[in-house]
Amino acid sequence: MFINRLNQLYKPDRILFYTEVDEKSLADFYKGKIPECVNLYADDFSTYDYPGLFYLKGFAKPVIGIEFRSETDKSDCPKNLKSLSLKGTFFYSVEIDEDTELNLEKIQNIFKKISEDDDAHRTYTNLSISENPSIIGIFVRDKKIRILYEWQLKENRAKTIIENKLNQIDTSTLCKMAFQDSVTNHFNWNHIQAFLEVPSDAGIKDFTFVHFDIKEFKVINEVYGHKAANKVLLNIVKAMDDADFVYTSARCHNDNFAMMIKYMPLEETRRTLEEFYRKLSFFEEDPNYRISFRCGVVPMRQAMLNGNRVADAAKMAQAMGNHPGQTDIIFFTDKMHDDVSWANFIKAYLDTAIQNNEFLVYLQPKFDVSKNDLCGAEALIRWNYKGRDFLPPDRFVPFFEKDASIGKIDDIVLDCVVQTLARWKTQGKKIVPVSVNLSRSRLNDSSLIDNLTSRVDKYNLPHELIDFELTESAAYDNTLHLIKILDALKRRGFKISMDDFGTGYSSLSLLTQMPLDTLKIDKSFVDKIAGGGDHKKDISVIKHIVSLAEELGFECLAEGAEDEEQVQILHKLGCNKIQGYYYGKPMPVSEFEKKFIND
Repeated sequence: MFINRLNQLYKPDRILFYTEVDEKSLADFYKGKIPECVNLYADDFSTYDYPGLFYLKGFAKPVIGIEFRSETDKSDCPKNLKSLSLKGTFFYSVEIDEDTELNLEKIQNIFKKISEDDDAHRTYTNLSISENPSIIGIFVRDKKIRILYEWQLKENRAKTIIENKLNQIDTSTLCKMAFQDSVTNHFNWNHIQAFLEVPSDAGIKDFTFVHFDIKEFKVINEVYGHKAANKVLLNIVKAMDDADFVYTSARCHNDNFAMMIKYMPLEETRRTLEEFYRKLSFFEEDPNYRISFRCGVVPMRQAMLNGNRVADAAKMAQAMGNHPGQTDIIFFTDKMHDDVSWANFIKAYLDTAIQNNEFLVYLQPKFDVSKNDLCGAEALIRWNYKGRDFLPPDRFVPFFEKDASIGKIDDIVLDCVVQTLARWKTQGKKIVPVSVNLSRSRLNDSSLIDNLTSRVDKYNLPHELIDFELTESAAYDNTLHLIKILDALKRRGFKISMDDFGTGYSSLSLLTQMPLDTLKIDKSFVDKIAGGGDHKKDISVIKHIVSLAEELGFECLAEGAEDEEQVQILHKLGCNKIQGYYYGKPMPVSEFEKKFIND
């Protein structure tokens, strides 16, 4: 059982609206089916969490319900559900696989084991497991089970800081060094952390969390000097202090700031922040220069559920603000969290998946139209996740491409292709070249060339039967290094293709330098050349790509042909190599062999 320890969090006084459950509704809950009387309020803006299953002290059986803010107007509260007032609660939060069978005893054992090696020590507070918890919450979403188990506040040093009794911690000077920024004399991250950990001590029920920085702050420092840059920082601090929607704020480090602000509807929050940053955009040293910001916003519910890791969520959203010269305000969403959680999980699970042979290689045929005969194939990866779900490549490849993990997938594909071709050769069957993906993240691996070569040579297979495909967008990280890698592969006899040509930003001069054998025209062009309407421009683009490839000495292959009309048009344009559903979908190796090799 995979247990992901998420965080510790605090939920303030709230109202649980619930319905009692029977065995069937309990079983349905773990399948993701929530009673409609509760699910009706799943997206209500005043809820603290999603609908869940709750074990409550004094209740013989669990209930299914949803938690509302205690200040929610009665007219907006559920009328058809029972209710129970809940006191502010600290929780330890974990996430486990949805196929884990749960009962109260198993849940208690999970957290008992956690408490043995995790005392939930935080900067200003220590938590300990509640021996007799008043509430346990279980939430099923996106094939994950999240459990909130009540923990109790064991040590609380946050209140001293929130009440600004710094001299009780140590001398005033040391406290200021610990909790105040020396440039602006404003509170730093250490200070705001106390508010985040125990907001109720500051009289804060709930809040939206904001983390932002100044775009191109380095330019201000270097061009206008540190004094001007520090004045910008001081202006931001003053604006945060003066803003009536800000509970508390901090200069975290460099040009990074954080704010806990009042709960407002999303659009009101956006408008408020836009006005806040608009006033700060004026630069006294140069009226023609406009300061812009990169801001990540974690709305109230997500801020609460992310607990002591709320800053991570805000920074995740903040990092997406990449429009030059303008202020970006990006709201954190559950999908951002889900993508990160999913990426972390599958990276941890990858080796197990490989051991379980969950990754399967499919082949898609390539045809020579002029001969109406098979001329090659492309190897594609599929993931039979835990033997129950076939995941398309876009559900795992982009995440593995961000680190070296994709290399393990590429090696699985290459090994399968080489073994298959070697077997066909031994059996005297027809052999055609097969293309395999060469992921961009592997290009800096100093042992890449030798690794690829040794895998092919292990089966004494001619190198020209392996075609390494590189996506067009992979070509621009380090052009000189890329060409060096491709030249090395070419010298060893391997074929080289550029995939998805036309979707990136190709330089014609780069095409003249790359040792390509094949230019693959992207499906997005092929889709537009047939059917009703005027296709002259689209056909002209393909005609010139084919002509360019021919003049540069490359073969041209069109991807994504799905009907005879597209095939005939491509043939007339001089593109004789075609890959697409018209000739065959990607299929298991055994099926490909029966259909195209054995005949």
